[in-house]
Amino acid sequence: MARRPLVAANWKMNGLKGSIAELEKIIAGARSLTAVDLLVCPPATLIAAFAAKAQGTPIAIGGQDCHAEAAGAYTGDISAEMLRDAGATAVIVGHSERRRYYGESDGAVRAKALAARRAGLLAIVCIGETRAERDAGRTSEVVRTQLNGSLPDDSERVAIAYEPVWAIGTGLTPTRDDIAEMHAFIRERLLSRFAKTGRDMRILYGGSVKPGNARDLLGVDDVDGALVGGASLKAEQFLAIAGVYRTP
Repeated sequence: MARRPLVAANWKMNGLKGSIAELEKIIAGARSLTAVDLLVCPPATLIAAFAAKAQGTPIAIGGQDCHAEAAGAYTGDISAEMLRDAGATAVIVGHSERRRYYGESDGAVRAKALAARRAGLLAIVCIGETRAERDAGRTSEVVRTQLNGSLPDDSERVAIAYEPVWAIGTGLTPTRDDIAEMHAFIRERLLSRFAKTGRDMRILYGGSVKPGNARDLLGVDDVDGALVGGASLKAEQFLAIAGVYRTP
């Protein structure tokens, strides 16, 4: 059975109440995109409003991070249960910006992935190497270590997002061969760890995905969609990327 692609929008720290107009444009354009799952992950302040607006539409709403605990004295943090209560159905965990700026370890990412599943959310677990690690020939080693340490013990409600850190927001992208090699490597690791269920896990590509390169990047074997950053802030661009999967 073919994996259904997923195109997810990571809005990062962008968006105010007026941004619901952009969501409305995405909703309007998404009705004809029946062959792909679409997810918008706005800032936490907008999740409830976005979920209410998207109810009954093809658009799902997700969070960009969560705490590992369900509740507690963690000022400023948001639990997976809170995201679910606000209307989210998924959450990104382990994004390179969280790993870099907040020092999140593989173990911390795993705990968040488990929290997401506890709350009934899809966990999109991000992995990827830096430029220095790639230049040192350590890409496979880094990705293997991140997979081993960041994933739960089974594949339920988990997707992977491979994001070469050096390609995020830089305008740089790996070649098709680079992406094919890494996605094949990740698939092999998933099959080794989870057996048959590893075949069903979606592996998204992220890193300067734009309308102009989406068809080329998303056509690579074992690329099951995209995690889109800057290009997802405009409905026209996000829909153009997702439109790669438009049925004839």
